[in-house]
Amino acid sequence: MASELCKTISVARLEKHKNLFLNYRNLHHFPLELLKDEGLQYLERLYMKRNSLTTLPENLAQKLPNLVELYLHSNNIVVVPEAIGSLVKLQCLDLSDNALEIVCPEIGRLRALRHLRLANNQLQFLPPEVGDLKELQTLDISTNRLLTLPERLHLCLSLQYLTADRNRLWCVPRHLCQLPSLNELSMAGNRLAFLPLDLGRSRELQYVYVDNNIHLKGLPSYLYNKVIGCNGCGAPIQVSEVKLLSFSSGQLTVFLPAEVKAIGTENDHVLPLQELAMRSLHHTYHSFLKGGQLLVLWLTAAPPSVCRLLTY
Repeated sequence: MASELCKTISVARLEKHKNLFLNYRNLHHFPLELLKDEGLQYLERLYMKRNSLTTLPENLAQKLPNLVELYLHSNNIVVVPEAIGSLVKLQCLDLSDNALEIVCPEIGRLRALRHLRLANNQLQFLPPEVGDLKELQTLDISTNRLLTLPERLHLCLSLQYLTADRNRLWCVPRHLCQLPSLNELSMAGNRLAFLPLDLGRSRELQYVYVDNNIHLKGLPSYLYNKVIGCNGCGAPIQVSEVKLLSFSSGQLTVFLPAEVKAIGTENDHVLPLQELAMRSLHHTYHSFLKGGQLLVLWLTAAPPSVCRLLTY
């Protein structure tokens, strides 16, 4: 196996390969052949998935100066070392499914980085220097132990896809609403109790997934025309304890969908989800209502502040 590995690396060096595949090699250490002499100066993509690596060499950038993509998925790496910050041309870094506990602040020096994947690790925090990644488009930090999102994350002005599922997050920082390029936000399976009221104001944000946050009972009104995933949100209720909500106008009676029948109780404050339901239903049934008619909205299970009479 060792001789075959050396041969593969030697051929890549002699023929000036740009791609090198060293997946499934049961490697416990970074191959010395890769770091010998001048290294592989022409190499741009290195694939070392599903090995048993525990660390990265300090002279990695010196020996592989033109590395653009580095795939280290499914190893046993515990710490992202300072040396990673010297890979100035790196655009894609995949460290998913490792044993990461620490990401060094030097990761903020990867100014060309576009895709950073850190899913399925043991991270409890990320350094604020992540905010220095101005070209970052994809950040996957799902299935970790994060209590908060990285500070200064809102400075990643190119960020389009943020995935933070299955962590221990209890809130979405309001400054994330300032991300001008964010198209998809996924925070399913956390401990969210509320969302910023201006989340969704940006036209770029089209997909928001907050499934299985059992304490989350309301959605901001700006999300009413977005693609939303919110299954498993809110405390479970007994059907027998809830009354159906309905519109009635003349001989027309329209019941609301079961998904919105649990709007609240008399002791609850008005939640953003109620406003969402009101807007959607008003838009849907506006065409049925002509001038002079009376629309009566019975919300027998909602707080008194929600019940109101609309006259056209």
